[in-house]
Amino acid sequence: MNNRNRGKNTGDDELFGSPKQTDKLKLAVQDMQYLLSRGYAEKASSELIGNRYRLKTRQIQAFRAASASMAQVEHRKSKQLSITDLKDQTVYLDGFNLLILLESMLSEAYIFEGSDGCYRDLSGVHGTYKRVNQTQQSIEWVDLFFQKAQLQKLIWIFDKPVSNSGRIKQIILEYTQAKNLNWEVELEYNPDRFLAENAFIAISSDAWILDNVKNWFNLVGFLIEEEKLHVNLITLL
Repeated sequence: MNNRNRGKNTGDDELFGSPKQTDKLKLAVQDMQYLLSRGYAEKASSELIGNRYRLKTRQIQAFRAASASMAQVEHRKSKQLSITDLKDQTVYLDGFNLLILLESMLSEAYIFEGSDGCYRDLSGVHGTYKRVNQTQQSIEWVDLFFQKAQLQKLIWIFDKPVSNSGRIKQIILEYTQAKNLNWEVELEYNPDRFLAENAFIAISSDAWILDNVKNWFNLVGFLIEEEKLHVNLITLL
């Protein structure tokens, strides 16, 4: 796994760095919520809105990830827990989802706060996970959360089919042993379904997981607020 950053793509400042562009994205999210709330298909709606505002592919990706119907937002909010709810609990963590988001955030990539209050990035695994310069610090941020939340146990769940999932498992286990933490790391063929069916409390920003899991916690939101992190944040609420 090569050391590198998970930062901005070339051209991201042009797409996301000005009020003119962010204002268009906010309007796109509002339009998307209107259509989704009335039963329109997500793909067709995003194409329609993208054409209306003349958005580029990554802009469409951003507003689509940040969008949800009013019913979805209300349903997700009803299951969101606070930090005080986590004491002495076992929490399941959507491994690649959270790790890549933290790596992107620490690499000063653009991060997007969606209509459900969750934070998302524009990076992805694409079949192979590659460790970056910010991987170790991202694990340390999870450790900080683990201590402050006073969790009983934290269980990382990674996609088994993703190349290098075994390697990141080993890295986290070595950190766990060095710090004497009550962490476990599991590899699953279908981590989304596993979390929905097995986790009483999950940490993820994946829309399907948020819709189907029993309860969830907004870890990135907690870290940003609690630690006063500097983030290239675009709020699309």
